[in-house]
Amino acid sequence: MALQIIPEWISGLEEEDLAFIKRFLLASGSLKEMARQYGVSYPTVRLRLDRLIQKIQLSESAEGDPYIALIKELAIDERLDLETARLLIQAYKKTKKEESLS
Repeated sequence: MALQIIPEWISGLEEEDLAFIKRFLLASGSLKEMARQYGVSYPTVRLRLDRLIQKIQLSESAEGDPYIALIKELAIDERLDLETARLLIQAYKKTKKEESLS
């Protein structure tokens, strides 16, 4: 069997995210079953899935700037609040724009 290339969106996920995806597939995509397995409520599992979807979308976004991607990922992981993330991205874009005009 030939070595397969791992897609960028998968390589950017943490081990915990990959384990969640595996359990989700084995549960046939049932969030109710996932909630039972993890011993949490359905909304908790739904929130976790939504964050995982955001991470995957972020990795596939056309933005292409590693700094902006990092800021967005920190906000998705709730390690940075959304307003601070927005301000950092705006300031960064302004700086990049000013540099390109120089």
